[in-house]
Amino acid sequence: MQQRKHSVRRACKLLRLSQSVYRYAPKPKDDIAVIERMNFWVEKKRSWGFWKLHKRLKKDGLKVNHKRLHRLDPEDKLNMRRATKRRVPERVKQPLVLPIGPNITWSMDFMSDAFIGGRKYRTFNVMDDFGREALNITIDTSIRAVYVIRELEQLIEWRGKPEKIRVDNGPEFIAGDMEEWAAANGIELAFIKPGRPMENGLVERFNRTYREDVLDAYLFENLDQVRERTSEFIWSYNNERPHDSLLDCTPREFLMRHGQLPPSLTLGCAAPRGVAAWLGQWAGELERAEWRIDVPPSYYLVIGSQMVPWNENQRRARGPIQQDTRPEPS
Repeated sequence: MQQRKHSVRRACKLLRLSQSVYRYAPKPKDDIAVIERMNFWVEKKRSWGFWKLHKRLKKDGLKVNHKRLHRLDPEDKLNMRRATKRRVPERVKQPLVLPIGPNITWSMDFMSDAFIGGRKYRTFNVMDDFGREALNITIDTSIRAVYVIRELEQLIEWRGKPEKIRVDNGPEFIAGDMEEWAAANGIELAFIKPGRPMENGLVERFNRTYREDVLDAYLFENLDQVRERTSEFIWSYNNERPHDSLLDCTPREFLMRHGQLPPSLTLGCAAPRGVAAWLGQWAGELERAEWRIDVPPSYYLVIGSQMVPWNENQRRARGPIQQDTRPEPS
């Protein structure tokens, strides 16, 4: 091979290489100033996103384009997540139809309040739409979907299973666990339209009474105090407070006159709070009412000589029944 001397111009032409590429001298990348300024604004303005910071750096006199800024931010710290609106399926408006008997439609809702020290707690309220009867109020600092399912299962054990439950679009009610539980038990979840609490007006009216009589009337320090007052409220609400919509009857009187007795009241060691007060309501309502217990623990109401069990044949197969008188709750 022969070597010849050529000019840079001719050599680049022979090699088909641009002279600018041949003469290019890479410059060392000094990003220290940009990184320091970027970290300064990130610490000072945590709510600023990528493009807001990019414009601020250009105003500070730094020559930096968006591609360079992306390269200097490998952990993607500058991108702020946008708050996306929670999407729920389209809800069909359903009229607020009153059921013709108990355990047809229940209504559920949540409430929140705070202790004297500022710590917040929640209440999970369940009522029967037929007689505006307060079935249960669960009180705790955190109530999630699994907690709701557990409370409903305990409530169904002694009250019976409803055909439909009317709820709003809260995260506990639209959870997958709740949907699977309702489908497995054959219970319809009737969702109201978002932003339309009046479609669940019965339990909303109950919430107002509960807040006026308990949550806004007392200052609480712990959960036990709230639960004690709530048990007293459930008793008074179902047995002493007349309702205009119930022909001035209490929920218990309306249930006795126009409805029917619950077929069975099973009370186990894991029964929901307030059940004992609910059971005692019958003894306070009727003069000749007594409670009898068999094995496993199942309560039956006896009015005179008439007893209303879950299943008459099942009761006879269990053997003799021992009497256990329940005093009226104080």
